[in-house]
Amino acid sequence: MDFIVEFYETETGACPVREFLDELKAGDPDDFAAVVSGLAKLRNSQYHREPLSKAIGEGLFELRHVGKLNTRVLWFFAKDRRIVVVHGIRNKGRAIPARDIRTARERMRDWRKRREQ
Repeated sequence: MDFIVEFYETETGACPVREFLDELKAGDPDDFAAVVSGLAKLRNSQYHREPLSKAIGEGLFELRHVGKLNTRVLWFFAKDRRIVVVHGIRNKGRAIPARDIRTARERMRDWRKRREQ
């Protein structure tokens, strides 16, 4: 059985990951294509582990792509075989900055509060 991949939206309807992907598409179409392909692969549980994905703790995972810059999309599992994508970043280093992990966790809490009542 496949998973459903969905994007986090704020209460006002903004979609931060879609905005991130739009910027990535404009600035680096090759990395964009690789990330979108990776997101599609997440529908299959065999890709929920390395090298494509990696657990980063407290229920968050990262979809990883190494290109000109390291591109990461942070996500979590939700009820009914869903994956919710909450944050995207690009950086030169291997580590995910703490502020980006905090942002992803805040979005995960917000989503769960509004959707899993």
